[in-house]
Amino acid sequence: MSNDTLTSHPLPGQYYAAVDLGSNSFHLVVVRVTDGCVHIVGKVKQKVRLAAGLDPSMQLDELSMERGWKCLETFAERLQDIPPSNIRIVATATLRLARNASAFLEKAEQILGHAIDVISGEEEARQIYLGVAYTSANQGNSLVIDIGGASTEVVVGRDFTPLKLASLNMGCVTFMERYFTQGTLAAQNFEAAMQVAREHISAISEEYKSFNWRQCLGASGTPQAVTEIMVAQGINDNIRLSYLQDLMQQCIACGHLDSLDIEGLSDARRAVFPSGLAILRVLFEELGIEQMQISGGALREGLIYGMLENIHHHDIRLQTLDSLIARFHIEEEQAHRVTETALALYRQLPQTDVFCQMDAEGILLAAAKLHEIGLHIDYRLSHQHGSYILSHVSMPGYTRLQKDAVRDLILCHRQDVNLKPFSLYQHDVAEVLKLLCRLLRIAFVLSIRRKNNLLPAIELQLEEQVVNLTFPKGWLKSHPLLDAELANERWLQHRVGWILNIE
Repeated sequence: MSNDTLTSHPLPGQYYAAVDLGSNSFHLVVVRVTDGCVHIVGKVKQKVRLAAGLDPSMQLDELSMERGWKCLETFAERLQDIPPSNIRIVATATLRLARNASAFLEKAEQILGHAIDVISGEEEARQIYLGVAYTSANQGNSLVIDIGGASTEVVVGRDFTPLKLASLNMGCVTFMERYFTQGTLAAQNFEAAMQVAREHISAISEEYKSFNWRQCLGASGTPQAVTEIMVAQGINDNIRLSYLQDLMQQCIACGHLDSLDIEGLSDARRAVFPSGLAILRVLFEELGIEQMQISGGALREGLIYGMLENIHHHDIRLQTLDSLIARFHIEEEQAHRVTETALALYRQLPQTDVFCQMDAEGILLAAAKLHEIGLHIDYRLSHQHGSYILSHVSMPGYTRLQKDAVRDLILCHRQDVNLKPFSLYQHDVAEVLKLLCRLLRIAFVLSIRRKNNLLPAIELQLEEQVVNLTFPKGWLKSHPLLDAELANERWLQHRVGWILNIE
């Protein structure tokens, strides 16, 4: 058998590529489109720090241009395999600002063999918003923030429509060069950077706050770095102002960039982390942000989806769940039974602000749909296999916190109740997840016969932390299997201090 026989030959039109010549990093992403689903098959990111080469007269120095050209030589080889019509290349803030940008772009286009589009700040903001909208589940009006190397984009939008766009002339590379000279991380350096950032943001803050956005999403860069630090330090939560304040004090305590040592901060991000942190903190303060989640995409994803005219406004979460159900051979009918039962119980709960902020119903739905994702590996430890799988697959449409919550609910949906995963969440989030876990476990037990139209209407009441289930009179006696399984579940919940009353 020849190597050609062993190698598949997909249609070239299935592959698309987007290139972002940013002020801090150059990015290349390659995707393959199959059955209307977008799958990332390649990503390349190189720190070029193009903005660091801008002098006071807005001229790019030769060294920074050489760094950029060398990076593009590696990109060019990868782009040779993609149909030209399926490639989009854009440049952002630094090449908007540089007076000698044409010199860089002329050679860059020769290297790549493709035209480069220097997009406006407003267009960059629009593309970032679309990238976020296509890869993250929006809940009403959403605030989207992207801190780049030389500009910061702030967008309010709803669904797939940006409502207000702004591109501010501040970024983690330019601020590092201006306000943290020679790598000094003193309090006065942060204050100087924050003061200028505040001047930029205060000009738009009132108008943006008037949109009453429900969630804030951070697109890569500094928010991603903060999240990685939180994960490394065992903090399972969204980004909050208190964390940013604490991180700033940690930076100041280090004194100098060469001594900056924060658990979870990557070497690649260290050079521009303090300046990005200063900008992010001011955004929180001026825009009244209580918490920020990490988005699933940004500029590159916006460019990719913009080229896919046949994929519009699909429910990205539904697409994600359907893809995982097919990929891991989950029995759809059983997933549907457990989901319907769990949601019927959930919708009888009194709703709180925390439920809405974390989208508790969406988390429960996903966990119920995917609860058997590990079953094809082994039955006895299927919940553990499922948790492992969800730790290593992407879930477009879900934030990191939501994905972690789905993973932990699946880990705890059967056998002995394991409370340890919930200890890593903020208290109010953990309490909601424990309640969702109880509902998922009950729905799992009630669906063990894998039969449609079996269950009657079940009433649920929540009193303090006590869950009361009421069945029609005589129904449980006529279904001794489910009666026994519920009694066992009541005992398992009792062992961890959860009270489940069944009548």
